Amino acid sequence: MAKYKDTCDLYDDQGKLLKSGVALEKISPLNNAGILKIIDLTKRTVAVNLAGLDNSIKTGAMGGKNNQILGRAVKVDCVKDADALAAKIGEYVSVNKGDDTKVTKVGGGKMLLIEVPSARLKAAATYDASTTAVAAATTQALIDQYKVGMFDAPYVKSAVWGSYPVTMDMAGGNIISVLSIPQNNEGLGYALRNIPANHAAMMTHRNAMQTCALSATFEQAGEFEMGAAIGPFERAQLLAYAFQGLNANNMVYDIVKANGKTGTIGTVVQSVVERALEDKVIKAGKKGKSGYVFYETKDPMMWNAYASAGTMAATMVNCGAGRFAQAVSSTLLYFNDLLEHETGLTSADYGRVMGTAVGFSFFSHSIYGGGGPGVFNGNHVVTRHAAGVAIPCVCVACALDAGTQMFGPEQTSKVYQDTFGQIDEFKKPLQAIAKAV
Repeated sequence: MAKYKDTCDLYDDQGKLLKSGVALEKISPLNNAGILKIIDLTKRTVAVNLAGLDNSIKTGAMGGKNNQILGRAVKVDCVKDADALAAKIGEYVSVNKGDDTKVTKVGGGKMLLIEVPSARLKAAATYDASTTAVAAATTQALIDQYKVGMFDAPYVKSAVWGSYPVTMDMAGGNIISVLSIPQNNEGLGYALRNIPANHAAMMTHRNAMQTCALSATFEQAGEFEMGAAIGPFERAQLLAYAFQGLNANNMVYDIVKANGKTGTIGTVVQSVVERALEDKVIKAGKKGKSGYVFYETKDPMMWNAYASAGTMAATMVNCGAGRFAQAVSSTLLYFNDLLEHETGLTSADYGRVMGTAVGFSFFSHSIYGGGGPGVFNGNHVVTRHAAGVAIPCVCVACALDAGTQMFGPEQTSKVYQDTFGQIDEFKKPLQAIAKAV
């Protein structure tokens, strides 16, 4: 028997039906095999930058910016020997013969993409095991391949591991993970929400609808991990995830299409209210002396899902029209402000998206101007407050941006497209999740 009576239809990034009549719990991060595969690969997949290793080891430049040991170079050719290194790294990382270790060459051998065996994660307390295993295996493979002596081995190790353990992370190293180190997570359950917006945009090759789905998957899985989807709150999170993140009932696509040519965030508000009335999610209530109509709803969780989907559509319409990411914070704020004034009902995430947007505007490009939207994430003290429905909009704005950011996706995150973006689950999450229903 279904846990919830709600069902929805799932559509792709072209507005085509993927699965109809999907029970709400079938898209839960706890149940859906596609989502579980995305989360599993996020924890187990690590990239090795062979071209970066070549540069570091040959020149003595290692451990980050402006760090170079002159006269200390080791002769290597990592890109040329990518096949041999891949075989050695795979051998060291694997636990048992025939396990789920996987090593893939990408970028003509400039990068290796390594899926660490599940056994290492099962035997670990945190996801660090993937990064450390690959780093250690790469170091040993290089020493073996090039017969590095004991006096040169530390330089090879530094090229791989970066400035660790002087720093908590592998600053300046050549090992790349989607996840930040646990020490950078500013609370319980924030690991999957600690992924910069630019990374998500590049992993989906800047496809806005797929970016929305991937980011929403990370964000909502994080909400489950931090205990925000227990009991009555589970349905609220799943509805928001379905309608905003997975284009349930084609709502986001339809609204963007209807408003894409000449629309504004104001006309998107109209479209959302019309859709909610048509679907009987809200209805006209009492009328004030001025003639203002207060709307009512018997299902605030479903209304929140519609408001969240509308916020996404408004982001696509506004930031897409301008091809700029910077407008996302003001879109998050004023779409929801207009929605509350139009209906008298709460806006996305019961007002928390608006609250997030106020601080976000200041920190991303106002007086403070500390960084563009692309470097923010759901773990950031400014943008963490909305329950999984603000950051997907930020990621989508970055996907639609045409180079207006100080720190654009290609500048900060190109390597994530070249590596993790070659895996279908990251590149096309809408299809992967629908297929697994």
